[in-house]
This record gives sequence, structure tokens and C-alpha cells, in this order.
Amino acid sequence: MKRRSLLTSSASRRLLRPVADLVDQRIDRRLRSAAADNSAQLERLREAVERAGGHQLAVDMLLGPGGRGLSRTVYKGPLERLHTELTELVGDRESAVRGVATAYRLLIALESLGVGRIAGGTMNICGKLAAIPLLDPPNDEILEIGTLYGMFSAGLVRMMERDGRSPGVTIVDPFAGVQLQPGTDRRPDPTGAPVDEHAVRTNLALAGPAGAAARVQRGFSEDPDTRAAVSDRAYGVIVIDGDHSLAGVLADLQWAEEIAAPGAVVVLDDFGDARWPGVKDAVDKHLARETRFTYLGKAAHSAFLRAT
Repeated sequence: MKRRSLLTSSASRRLLRPVADLVDQRIDRRLRSAAADNSAQLERLREAVERAGGHQLAVDMLLGPGGRGLSRTVYKGPLERLHTELTELVGDRESAVRGVATAYRLLIALESLGVGRIAGGTMNICGKLAAIPLLDPPNDEILEIGTLYGMFSAGLVRMMERDGRSPGVTIVDPFAGVQLQPGTDRRPDPTGAPVDEHAVRTNLALAGPAGAAARVQRGFSEDPDTRAAVSDRAYGVIVIDGDHSLAGVLADLQWAEEIAAPGAVVVLDDFGDARWPGVKDAVDKHLARETRFTYLGKAAHSAFLRAT
């Protein structure tokens, strides 16, 4: 007959029961403590998620598409590409990065306070605003052909002033109530604001005295009377953002040849954008003939030329 194990005998179980009960009690306490800790951690996690959701909601209200029809949220990839393109254009990465950050803050401020919006994507706008002062125009006279709500000119005034300059602005636009573009339907702006001279004046006032003093000429840039009214000076900066057709951009470039100061910076918006092939086609065609302009480079669908 086999001897019974010590641990399985009745006497052994009676002797070990207090020890087992004590172990069970300690395990139970540990389990209850762990459950309480987990509950507290879950509550803290829930509160953190709610706070993060609130923060994201605030960011969406400020930068999301609800108020202007397009998002102003910045993403790492496009931002890094803009930094690289601007560095190649202006030759100074530190200045390019700082200029983009300044332009972005200005963009958000203007669209928060102004009427309507600035036309274009976020990187496109920041690229133009940052690049123009860094390219050191020969004088502070700015001509913008096609302005939408005038907000880009207001931003450019501020960027030039930050660089210690005293800009004077001239704007040419038909102010047709909506944004006009050959080959597209006439439809209200996503912001709901009418495209008119009153909105432009309101936005220019955000740029202070220089904005309030801006010259605003109503009309199409190809009209002789419109051209005559604003061709009284040589411009250090010319922004061409009107008719995006091949013929329209060619006409504006030819006019720019006549009124650009030596060393002037000429900016063509939507260059290389597949939606507006006429812009790049016109630039390529114009530069292939005898011209005062040389191609400097591009950044976020804007081409930059220099008048010789």
C-alpha cells in the first residue's frame, strides 16, 4: 500500500489552511487594488481623450474648411517640400523656413479677421508671401493683377513691412461679384462673400496705412484704359493671377515687360498646376522669345521671374 503524500493528508490540509487563506486574502487585495488602479487609469485616459477631442475641435474651427471652404491645416510632407523649393529659390534655408512660418501666421490672422479668403492652397500662399521679400525687389511698388478679395495684397504689405520696406499697392480686377476664369462656371465663392471692391477695401485696411492707401483700378488687365490708368510707374513686384488662359497670361506677361522696373520680381500663380495648363504654357512660350525676363524658379505652383 502506497504511503499518502504529506500535502494531501487531512492533517496537512488543516495545518496549511490558515496559510492558504492568508495567501488568498493577499491575492484578493492585490486584485482589488489592480482593478482600482485600472479604473483610475481608464478614467484618466477617458479625460485625456475628451481634452484631446476638445483641442482638435478648436483647431478644426480655426483651420478647417467650415468658414472658408478649404482647410488651412499644415502637413509635414508639403511643408518640407515648400522649405526645399524656397531654399533653392532664395538660397537661404533658415530665411525660407522663418518666412514660411511668418506667412502662415499672417494667413490665419487675415482670414480670421477679413472678408472672404486668400485664393490658393496654404503652401502656395505661404510660398509667395515668403519668397517675394526674400528675392529683394528693386523698389516697393507692387502691382497685383487679379486679387479676388484683396487679402493677398494685404498680406504682402505686412511681409514687406516686416522686411523694413514701405510698399505701395496697385490692384487691377474686374470685381464682377464672383471669381471670373475662362472655361469655368460663374458661381459664388465658397466663403459666401461677394467679390467686390468693398470687400477688397475692407481687407486692405487690415494692413494699416499702406493698405488703406492702395490704388484699386476696376477693369480687365487687357483693356487699354485700365492699363493706361496704372502704367504711370515702374513696378518692383508684379503678381499675375488673373486670366489663366494661354492668351490671357501671355497678354499680362507682355504688359509686365513694359512696366517692370529693372530687377523686378514677377510672380505667376498656378504655374504647373494641372488644372490651369495655360499658365505654364504661356510662361514657356514667353521665355522662348526675346524677353527681359529670366526664370528664377518655382515654389508650390508659383513661378518667379526676374526682369533684367
